[in-house]
Order: sequence, then C-alpha cells, then structure tokens
Amino acid sequence: MAYFRRTGPATYHPTDHVSGAWNPDEQHIAPALGLLVHVLERDLAARRDDGLVVARLSFDIWGTVAMAEVGTAVRVLRPGRSIELVEATLSQAHRTVVTLRAWLMRANDTAAIAGTQLAAVPPPDRLPAWDPTTVWPGGFIASAEVRRQQAEPGRAVIWAHTDVPLVDDEPVSNLARATGLFDIVNGMTVRADPREVAFPNLDLTAHLIREPVAGWVGFDATVSFGPSGLGVTSSVLHDERGALGTLSQTLTIRTS
Repeated sequence: MAYFRRTGPATYHPTDHVSGAWNPDEQHIAPALGLLVHVLERDLAARRDDGLVVARLSFDIWGTVAMAEVGTAVRVLRPGRSIELVEATLSQAHRTVVTLRAWLMRANDTAAIAGTQLAAVPPPDRLPAWDPTTVWPGGFIASAEVRRQQAEPGRAVIWAHTDVPLVDDEPVSNLARATGLFDIVNGMTVRADPREVAFPNLDLTAHLIREPVAGWVGFDATVSFGPSGLGVTSSVLHDERGALGTLSQTLTIRTS
C-alpha cells in the first residue's frame, strides 16, 4: 500500500500510512510534500524536455490536512529558457493547505569544480536503529525505518528510509521520494516531550546542491527553541553519496 492513490487527473487519497504524529486523524505533512514534488515534476515533463533541475523547494503549510482526498495544481510563475519559478498547490475542500514554490534551472557540467565543506556524517549502517513510535503515534512514523546517533536532545544525526511507495502504481523520482521524508526530521531529536510542548513547523525549505540518489535520507539536525515561541529545525541533508543540501523548518512552540 502506497502513501497515496490517484483518484483523478489531479486528485489523490491518502492511505493509513499518511496518518499524522500530532494527530492520527490528520495527515502527516511529509508525504504530501513529496506528492507536490511528484506533481510538479510530472507537469515539467509534460511541458519541456530540456533538463531543468530543482535547486530549491520552499513549502508553506497553511494548516492541518484531514485524512481525506486532496487536489493539486501547478502554475509557472516565472517562465524562462534556463530558469523557472514554479508553484504547486495542495488543496482540500476548496481550501489551500500547502504551497510549494520551486526554482528550477538548467543543469550544467560543473563536476570538475564540485565540492563542499559540509561535514560528512556516519553512514546508516554505522548508526543504531531507533524506534520513533516510542515518541510519536501515526501511520507515517510507523512506516519509516530510522537510525539515530543523538548527541543530546535537539542534536542528532538521523537516517530515515521507507519501503512504502509515494503514489500507487506510478513511477516516482528519487527527489520526490526523498522529499516525502524531509519533514520527519523535526520529530527525530526532540528538545521537549511532545506530550507537554507542541512544536509543529509552519514551513520547510530545502536548498539542493545535486539530485539525491535512491535509498536512505540523512539529516545532521539541530533543533533550536527561542524565548518567545519561535524555533528552527536546521539540517544538513545527506544521502549515501554524501552531502545533498540544507533544510530548515520554522517552528511554532506552544507550551499550553
């Protein structure tokens, strides 16, 4: 069973694997973010075939999403021969629930000068398995395999993997599958017990230096809480080939 099954040209229904961590009667937003990348890539493939690649994914989460059918739409905000800004939206019951704005650009061969100072992390087979269902309920968390090396609450290296397809009976890119796991990181090294403190994220932005390879997604993650209800989860993204980019999530911290 996949995370979503298609119900129409632009509509999808979540399966039990999508149920959320804060509330199992709502969707965990992670698979929906992957779904929007899938929809955006399908639209791109239908419009042009000249090799644009994704440089940035910026999601705004407008509110909670019920465990019910969602609709999708894509529009080009800034067309161009070598650079585009594209928006994809997720809606439910005539209400926008997530927007994605993605910068796409033409790929160039820069292998000769490629490099980064982003620190390497231990590969997944060198980290101990960790069961996130000891902290979080919901079908999505139960669907993920997690390995974790925690330095302290709010600071850890995490690897996540799932065998669950993103969309039933449809080929999905490595980027869409990886993006469907990005949002898991906010709950993988908590600073406070989520039964006492809520810290959902309002957004998620990933800047990429290359496309991911298939398999595990890694996070070198730091969770920061400020004194006035603001917080950030910041991560360096990895796959098994090395550093992939960076990710940040704005948190709204609620103690009551």
